[in-house]
Amino acid sequence: MQNKIDLFARQSVVVVGDVFLDEYLIGRAERLSREAPIPVLEYDRRRQVPGGGANPAMNIAALGAKAIQIGVIGDDPEGAALRALLTAAGVDAAGLIVDPSRPTALKTRIVAEGELRFPQQMARVDRQSREPLSESIRAQLAAALKRSVEAAGAKAILFSDYRAGLIDEPLVAVARALAQGRGLLLAADTQGDLEKYRGFALVKCNRAEAEAYVGKPLVNDADVALALAELTARLDLEAMLITRGARGLSLGLQNKGVVHLPATNASQVYDVTGAGDTVIAVATLALAGGADPLTAATLANYAGGIVVRRWGNAVVTREELEEEIRKHST
Repeated sequence: MQNKIDLFARQSVVVVGDVFLDEYLIGRAERLSREAPIPVLEYDRRRQVPGGGANPAMNIAALGAKAIQIGVIGDDPEGAALRALLTAAGVDAAGLIVDPSRPTALKTRIVAEGELRFPQQMARVDRQSREPLSESIRAQLAAALKRSVEAAGAKAILFSDYRAGLIDEPLVAVARALAQGRGLLLAADTQGDLEKYRGFALVKCNRAEAEAYVGKPLVNDADVALALAELTARLDLEAMLITRGARGLSLGLQNKGVVHLPATNASQVYDVTGAGDTVIAVATLALAGGADPLTAATLANYAGGIVVRRWGNAVVTREELEEEIRKHST
């Protein structure tokens, strides 16, 4: 597996996604309010990180590969902050399209620190537009996707679909056309919206999303195996990953069976935020570098086990992944 990680730095991946700015307002709970039965937080600091469809690009860049981000932001301070954060992390943010008619999607978490090892979320406030994107913005997105693939010599296009309205059938069709002409790998983290991604090389969803699609509970390995066989055949997928929390993840290959990978870390789970983004980023990067699907899934499983030990959106570095491989090889 080490040789596959060595190839990461040679890969270039275009990430198309519903990008958010994740904001954390952090304070200490010192007393209860006299106005309501809630704690009063003494403000300490603010933390901002790229979230949603920007998190896979952050992971790809942290592993030493080139990530190009495609998405929509507003003409506002939050959009400027998101672009700056991506750029500082080594992500090419030239594909972010500014739409002055809508705000940058912002997720603000109110967080209390205390004696526990990790802060605790008290509430979350989301700000995002539900209005459809204009035809002009959609045309700019398609153009940015074409331009990014051509300029970067991309090996893969990864859709990070948070179902916030950015990714539609025409945009996926643009990616299909680009892939056919260049032999690009197509991958998607679907959030359960599977139909758009027929014929892709790799698709990921979690267990609850797979259950909603097949219309029945997936209680055990046998249930998941049947679902993967059905889904890979029905959607003509080369490979599909279903993440299963403490039960790890399962890999299905069309007409080639299913492999269940146990969780590499089921006890030190502090925050699952963004873990799925890490899984799809690592799996896509590994496949783009020539790894077989099982190796790609195994590396992704290792990476997911690392980020759930941390608080908030987190990324995995090459050095951390190498250490995790060594740990599980001994």
